[in-house]
Amino acid sequence: MAPDEGTGIIVASAESLPDWVRPPAGGFTADHFLRMRDLPRRTELIDGALVFAAPQTLWHSCVRHLIGEDLRRQAPEGLIPVSGMTVKLDDRQAPEPDVVLVTLEACRRGGLDLCFFSREDVRLVVEVVLPDSEIRDRDVKPRRYAAAGIEHFWRVEDVDDQTVVFVHELDRATRSYGPPSVHRGRLEVGVPFDIEIDLEAIDARW
Repeated sequence: MAPDEGTGIIVASAESLPDWVRPPAGGFTADHFLRMRDLPRRTELIDGALVFAAPQTLWHSCVRHLIGEDLRRQAPEGLIPVSGMTVKLDDRQAPEPDVVLVTLEACRRGGLDLCFFSREDVRLVVEVVLPDSEIRDRDVKPRRYAAAGIEHFWRVEDVDDQTVVFVHELDRATRSYGPPSVHRGRLEVGVPFDIEIDLEAIDARW
């Protein structure tokens, strides 16, 4: 890059731009995406396109952390919740859920390009909704998670300053999620294991 003569404006040449600025014909594949470096934080691959997340709010950050901690305390041996990791759903889908409950065996694979693979590794996906992610978290991602065979999906929203969790379970026959159960104040479910989360306590902490 060099400043344009007479203006002082820095002009970037095509050669100096990172690879992700120029998507290939047909979009990126998940394998290509997982090899890319220097992407902005929390970049995801949805339908072959790169999606860049807006900065987190305080509510989003706290809820993501506290739900992860509750899952960690209650998960049976062999399952662990993690954040900031990519889940490869298919050749064109590689989202980064806010929290994903995976097998310990999957975590032990290691490697620079570690990601998780939908049905083999993942037991639960949690998305905490932000204004910029509403359409993705309410519509696009649930359809992609269901198509990949992920049996349990939670969508967490701030509804009138109250943390509300929408719990979805997979209908294996249709590969889709049915109407969710809605949890306010307290979340109690029996799958993928017995879980109790005090949502009022979460709200009181941020």
